[in-house]
Amino acid sequence: MRKCICLMQKLLSKPIYYLTWPIKKIGYIIISLISGLIVVLYKLFFLAKKGWKPAKKFLLKKVKAYKRVLAKKKLPRIKLPSIKLPNITLPSFHLPKVKIKKDFRIFLYGAIFTLLFVLLPIKIYSWYKSLPDVNLLPVYASNKTTKITDRNGKLLYEVFLDKKYDPVALQDIPEVVVKSTLAIEDDKFYTHHGVRPLSIVRAAKASIIDDELQGGSTITQQLIKNVMLTSERTIERKIKEVVLAFLVEEKYTKDKILELYLNNIPYGGTAWGVQSASQKYFGKNVKELNLAEASLLAGLPSAPSVYSPFSNIEIAKKRQQVVLNRMVKLGYITKADAEIAFNQELTFVSQEDSIRAPHFVNLVRQQLEEMYGDEMVTTGGLTVTTTLDLDIQEKVQNIVKEEVAKSGDLNISNGAAVVLDVKSGEILAYVGSKNYFEEGFGEYDILTTQRQPGSSIKPVTYALAFEKGMTPATVIDDSPFVLSNAWETYKPVNYDGKYHGKVTLRQALANSYNIPAVKILNTLGPDNMVYLGKKMGLTNWAVDDSYGVSVTLGGKEVRPLDLANVYATFARGGVYKDTVSFISIKDNTGNELYKRPQLEEQVVSPGVAYLITNILADYYARLPAFGTNNFLSISGHQVAVKTGTTDLKRDNYTFGYTSSYVVGVWVGNNDNTPMNPFLASGLSGAAPIWNRVFSVLLSNKPDEPFVKPDAITSFYDKDCNRSEVFIKGSSIPSHLCVIEKKEDKEKKEKKHND
Repeated sequence: MRKCICLMQKLLSKPIYYLTWPIKKIGYIIISLISGLIVVLYKLFFLAKKGWKPAKKFLLKKVKAYKRVLAKKKLPRIKLPSIKLPNITLPSFHLPKVKIKKDFRIFLYGAIFTLLFVLLPIKIYSWYKSLPDVNLLPVYASNKTTKITDRNGKLLYEVFLDKKYDPVALQDIPEVVVKSTLAIEDDKFYTHHGVRPLSIVRAAKASIIDDELQGGSTITQQLIKNVMLTSERTIERKIKEVVLAFLVEEKYTKDKILELYLNNIPYGGTAWGVQSASQKYFGKNVKELNLAEASLLAGLPSAPSVYSPFSNIEIAKKRQQVVLNRMVKLGYITKADAEIAFNQELTFVSQEDSIRAPHFVNLVRQQLEEMYGDEMVTTGGLTVTTTLDLDIQEKVQNIVKEEVAKSGDLNISNGAAVVLDVKSGEILAYVGSKNYFEEGFGEYDILTTQRQPGSSIKPVTYALAFEKGMTPATVIDDSPFVLSNAWETYKPVNYDGKYHGKVTLRQALANSYNIPAVKILNTLGPDNMVYLGKKMGLTNWAVDDSYGVSVTLGGKEVRPLDLANVYATFARGGVYKDTVSFISIKDNTGNELYKRPQLEEQVVSPGVAYLITNILADYYARLPAFGTNNFLSISGHQVAVKTGTTDLKRDNYTFGYTSSYVVGVWVGNNDNTPMNPFLASGLSGAAPIWNRVFSVLLSNKPDEPFVKPDAITSFYDKDCNRSEVFIKGSSIPSHLCVIEKKEDKEKKEKKHND
């Protein structure tokens, strides 16, 4: 009892001791346990790198040691008696001043020990675990460009995220490239272990004393910075770089590290890697580089914008001299070799944006991203062989540019053209505007925008009419016509402002008369035409009763590319196929990914398709509207053709086809500004471009007359000296002579009497 009271008095007399004593005791126990555990784990970590057996042996040894210690210590069991303290009234007293310096020092030491040997190791371990996985270094460095080529393998464009990669194996890189790089960047690469402290000193001396810019990092460190880390200049990033350098050196061979480095080092702009740089500066493969070219490229990575030969050739040559001198000093080359290389004239390639057929490339890239996703396209290293024929493309591009330039007096500022292969639906040429690189609207792609087609849509109306039983000999009255309904009164007029009396459907379509087309559609129903147009490839059309009969005159927008495919459907005998942009798509290992769409649908009967083709190819039927001096005929070849012009002459089209090709042309202004009202469809605008393009396509090729299907029969009327084609089983008239207009008949009779 007396001892308990004494202990209580002691505690009350030293309250600080009372508070800190259990904390210190518990802290000592925890720190001891954690410290011991850290030591054991630290030892196990290094033993585990040598294998499991040494680590297991060490751990068993420690367990046995602790068992021996516990066996020697006989701890007595102590049973404390129950004590009932009496009620004691403690007198009031003043607590004496206590010196706490010694106690606080003990507490401070414990805190520092805990910080250094508990919290800091935990923090370091957490930081270490956050480092990039060196096992994935080849994956980080494997981003490859997607190459888009034409059908003959000619490069159109390379797609990349922000760095243009073109990896090559180390054995394909010439020795002069390797040695020039080692000489200027890290000549001790094959002897150090990832970090070279002396190189930092050398770089500092070169920068401060010799006024030369040299890197202080090893090749391994630079690889890690370029591939696994950011380029931020912080101490933490540098520490990560050093730690990862040791880990990378332990994981990979020197040759593998050097190969990854040469494929992932910046040489200026978007060129990353020595192969990409070789193409960018010299237009050749890296294996073709000589000493002069290799030494110039080797000097670029430390400061590409400073040493670029396109920025300042004199500075670039000085940097090349530094590289050559280092190679001489290291014994890689002789002094004579260095002088020859330095004095050798270098030929650089033009640095224009290396994209050809840019509107088509944009279309293809959009389709690729829809198929495989953006990441696959930008970093997956696809090899895309497209349907485009670059030779045809460049000829068509030049024709569009030249003809638009000639049409300034017609207020035409832009043009577009597309060439399709009839049999396959493949896109052979794709010109979205006269000049993709022109400021303002250059990149605007007319072929995939929604524009009114004008009369170029009329063949769909007449195809519907023939499907419903009408024939090319069916007579219709081209006379004033007013259509009234609940929301409008519509009065169509012809292109020439005249009425032509009773005409056949052949004459009405060949001469593009408006009133007969409106009358036909008013009878058949606009939604029926819209339904047929969608089946033929007008992707944006929907049967929604949103347009009236004006749809037959171009009142419903279409994509010019889709409308060109409608004409291809006629050329194929009524068989619809999608337009095709690809021949092959392979992944970065050469596996074929692309399967050509097999969609084919007979949307119009072969007989109806032939009737449309026969009318559009009829030179004599269109003479009243277009005359003899026009651009709608190609000498020596049978070609079906149709023009179209929208209200106020905002758009002008010419579409035509043979059995092999479809050519569609548009001219106008991107902002819908009207063209000159004196523009004559068939004589100016799109027709001259269409004629020149087809003349190029058909040059030195035999004529391909359209083949008459079995469903077609012919009828000849000797009284009129005229023949006509019909679908078998349709209503064939007894004669083909159109009833003359009363005025014309009276004039003939008066002339005869005189």
